[in-house]
Amino acid sequence: MTKSAVQSGIPPSSASGARSLAPGLILASLGAVAFSGKAIIVKLAYRYGVDAITLIMLRMLFALPLFAVMAWWAGRGKPALTLRDWLGVAGLGFSGYYLASFLDFAGLAYISASFERLILYLNPTLVLLFGWLLYRRRATRPQVLGMIVSYAGVLLVFGHELWIGGGGKGGGAAAWGTFLVFLSAVSYAAYLVYSGEFVKRLGSLRLVGLATTVACLLCILQFVLMRPMSAALQVAPEVIWLSVLNATLCTAVPVLMVMMAIERIGPAMAAQTGMIGPLSTILMGVVILGEPFTAWIAAGTVLVIAGIFVFTRTGR
Repeated sequence: MTKSAVQSGIPPSSASGARSLAPGLILASLGAVAFSGKAIIVKLAYRYGVDAITLIMLRMLFALPLFAVMAWWAGRGKPALTLRDWLGVAGLGFSGYYLASFLDFAGLAYISASFERLILYLNPTLVLLFGWLLYRRRATRPQVLGMIVSYAGVLLVFGHELWIGGGGKGGGAAAWGTFLVFLSAVSYAAYLVYSGEFVKRLGSLRLVGLATTVACLLCILQFVLMRPMSAALQVAPEVIWLSVLNATLCTAVPVLMVMMAIERIGPAMAAQTGMIGPLSTILMGVVILGEPFTAWIAAGTVLVIAGIFVFTRTGR
């Protein structure tokens, strides 16, 4: 036992366990903060009249070289992927990075960045629901209570969004944006559930490089099929720079951090990134976007965080 452990009264096994979890928890937390900045950047870009399909294409276009290099670097000297591996990579890339990202971008056109982050913060509960549906893992009563409290918080803020009409776009627009972002959370939860096995087999760096490369190609293909090529040249210069920032600081970096966190602490705990995600989004939304911080948002945030706290504490 170390001197610090003796002084603090921490048993050797507990101190060792805390040290082993710390890197993964730090990576997951930093990844959550970086991911939070994505919503802020998207909302800023929407002020210049760009649509979701073009915006996500630009983000993935600039991120593609980073992820391709990542995949190549991590795959040096490693065995070639089997057909099963490729199918898994394609499925994870589609669910976790293409579909989840597109639905999130589309939903952000209708709701505030703060509300979007609260919805995505429900990921641990969705991971549990997937576990119940697929593997018949039973939820404890405290977990059910935590889920009820957290979803009540989301519904509270949702009611407020409907009341104010989605920032002037109407209650129907707010409902549609909420639905899209919730589907994004479901898609990403599915990715978290299934990624653990492939992380162990391929390694976090190789998997994230391959899966996100697939997602980048899908986003570019979607743009080619649904928009004229001239649309990419007509965006404001600010959109280009925001997309570069989004592709690096808010996409490539946090994706890698989360995958490395999953490798160290598992998919369930990686989804439990603590309070820092929604709180950082709310803070940046107020400071950078000028979004109002009302009593409704405060109450909903407290309920969501409290519910997830109860949920994750009892789920260990």
